[in-house]
Amino acid sequence: MTDQILEFRKSDFMRSLKPVGRILEDPDYNVWCCSPIYGLDGRVHVFYSRWLNKYDHLGWVAACEVAHAVADTPEGPYTFVDVALRGRGGTHWDSWSIHNPTVYQVGDRYVMLYMGSNGSELGVTLEQIGLMEQEEYLPYFHKLLNSKRVGMAVADSLDGPWARVGAEPIIAVGAEPSWDDFCTSNPAFAVTPEGKYRIYYKAWDTATAMKFNGNRKYGYAESDSLTGPYTKFAHNPVIDFSSYGEQIQSEDAYVWYEDGRYKVIMRDMGLFNHEYGLYMESADGIDWGLASIAYLDAPSYFDEPMPDLDRQGRLERPQLLMRADRPDYLFCAYRGGKYRTSSAVVLKVER
Repeated sequence: MTDQILEFRKSDFMRSLKPVGRILEDPDYNVWCCSPIYGLDGRVHVFYSRWLNKYDHLGWVAACEVAHAVADTPEGPYTFVDVALRGRGGTHWDSWSIHNPTVYQVGDRYVMLYMGSNGSELGVTLEQIGLMEQEEYLPYFHKLLNSKRVGMAVADSLDGPWARVGAEPIIAVGAEPSWDDFCTSNPAFAVTPEGKYRIYYKAWDTATAMKFNGNRKYGYAESDSLTGPYTKFAHNPVIDFSSYGEQIQSEDAYVWYEDGRYKVIMRDMGLFNHEYGLYMESADGIDWGLASIAYLDAPSYFDEPMPDLDRQGRLERPQLLMRADRPDYLFCAYRGGKYRTSSAVVLKVER
């Protein structure tokens, strides 16, 4: 794509971004999926994925938990508070990994959507996974991907406790051969103008999973009650780039409603490239307009040497810190940093 076309496709949201810096660098953990929210105490609370370094980067689907940290300002420094949610063990659908947290205030309650995985039928333990080289781990990694489902937890306070909603996923996979029959993950949340609760979720189908690890698309499910049950939209998926090419896709959506429009930012996976973010708007949250660029590659904002790590240069899992229903800061996961693993970065939304 030419520079002239790329310039035309830059969104106002992208032009508003100003880099702040890295946060939540931890010598013992990979850090990902940072979901920020202003608390009633005036502080910034961040709920983030973390997993021990011994599991390496692909350990996110096996050994992740959701940690909670606070700071006086979005820039930090952040102080670890507690582990908000971890795998519940046994043979539960979310027995092993808890990942992709995204947290919202709904009335006087808080809701956390997350992805869970189940390794109880793999025939190995987490301790054994932690000792494996990547080649030995990969078959287990792909089986864990197949177990991913979206769950929900609620709390009366950002300090918890967080109570899971039901014994089953809030968004299960579809019947074969549907577009979401392989897994569900990467949730986002919105309250519609009609007062309904809507969960957007990423999924892919078994056919493309077997062919090239899946074409990632987005659909949604809706409910009159916060805790469900949620009914999938009959005409899912609503975000699907596969018509541009078999492997063109997207993930990591964050959806919000502002000025009478649904808006979404998400990670690009081939529409422009694999380093940018995508921005789209919709009148109904179903029919989305032409995608523009939500953010550029990480080196466009942060002057760091490339660390020679997989997925370097990408800002992933974008999450917004909202103030009065408007974006205030953008939080993303980014590989590298002082410990050469992964942590979060913050950008100011100057509008």
